[in-house]
Amino acid sequence: MNNQILVIDDDQDLCRVLSNFLKKSNYEVDVAYKATDGLELLRSNNYDLILCDYRLPDMTGVEALQKIKVLSPDAAVIIITGYSDVQTAVQTFRYGANDYVTKPLYPDELLVTVKETIQKNQEKNQVKSGQPIAKSSPGEQAQEPDSKFILGTSEESKSVQQYVDLIGPTDMSVLIMGETGTGKEYVSNSIHNQSSRAKKPFIAIDCGALPKELAGSELFGHMKGSFTGAIADKPGSFELANGGTIFLDEIGNLSYENQVKLLRVIQERKIRRIGGQKDISVDIRIIAATNENLTEAIKDGRFREDLYHRINEFKINLLPLRERKEDILTFSQHFLQLANHSLKKSVKGFSDEVTHHFLNYQWYGNLRELNNVVKRAVLLTSGDLVPTSALPEEISRPRPTSATDSGEPAEDSHTLRSVSGEAEKQAILNALEVSRYNKSKTAELLKIDRKTLYNKLKLYNIQDY
Repeated sequence: MNNQILVIDDDQDLCRVLSNFLKKSNYEVDVAYKATDGLELLRSNNYDLILCDYRLPDMTGVEALQKIKVLSPDAAVIIITGYSDVQTAVQTFRYGANDYVTKPLYPDELLVTVKETIQKNQEKNQVKSGQPIAKSSPGEQAQEPDSKFILGTSEESKSVQQYVDLIGPTDMSVLIMGETGTGKEYVSNSIHNQSSRAKKPFIAIDCGALPKELAGSELFGHMKGSFTGAIADKPGSFELANGGTIFLDEIGNLSYENQVKLLRVIQERKIRRIGGQKDISVDIRIIAATNENLTEAIKDGRFREDLYHRINEFKINLLPLRERKEDILTFSQHFLQLANHSLKKSVKGFSDEVTHHFLNYQWYGNLRELNNVVKRAVLLTSGDLVPTSALPEEISRPRPTSATDSGEPAEDSHTLRSVSGEAEKQAILNALEVSRYNKSKTAELLKIDRKTLYNKLKLYNIQDY
């Protein structure tokens, strides 16, 4: 049977084009123009993939995603967005999105993303259910480049690798901190592979994608008849990971009740299925990750302090890509190879202008965003080198800076004295970006006081900062 895809987007012309294209590629496709209509289809049909627009007329992308995950927790979700929304859309990964694509949509790029997302999600579901993953033939493996993330070349990345080498052989619990897309699961997998548990299961659970009412069943399993819909006994992720490692991504999203259960598992190394009467012993290593400040969550009463100390026997901080610029070119070359393979292209590299833009962009989605940008750029490149025209405008548009001989912006490049009108607005936006939207630092960069900055923000209608 062909893979089932649901498209949810209020652009009827786009839905029609997507439906026709995907059907020609041997997918079964249903379409909904509103989130509520899509959710109705999810109640009566099983889908392998949902393509969901980030901006819908009846609910936000995050609201739609959360409801999708309740109705179809095992389905993959790709968010459709404009590039100007990428910074916000990246946050949907906290709630279980698998990937995103940006408009305008290109058929070849979309098809590659759809195929890869469905395949990876099916493999993940197979691991969770204890099924073996089908291996590709030796010939296919020889032609395909290594799809795993590679080690960065920056001092920060080398330090992380040293931590992995140090902590891997132990059984200590590890807490990995970092923004969305910085490679937390990759680091977790590397720790597992360095341990004596390497030949045992590695089970990754996205706590952000777990509906609260189903999280206990997903983690700890359930007995037949223990709640509506429990039609058979089901082992939880902790049972499936027995002897190996369980990776709890976005652990800050766990409900208080499940935090209590997790604390018991860590302390006693035993779990009990929902509706079960017997304890089941488990031998697992726990690696947790989050992009949330858990100490603040503890102060707010949203996260248990005793659980925090249990999972934080060793902490690894992953810096965002914008703070380890040496890694940008290393990873962009790696993603170039992957894009060449999946798109059947032979692009050799990047123009100097593209390299400049890569090094000066903020990369809010980190490695995931860089990968998507490179893949689309390779698709749009007809020559040997990726040109600036193949980049999204948000990355390629020039900025009003005066460069020094070292290639760094001059000290006064952000001051308001050197610009006016639209250029003044752009200078404020640039300074906000450089300061990561800290208004005090922004005012400092612009050499104005905070009151003047607020007046300028109001004047130019610069909102949401």
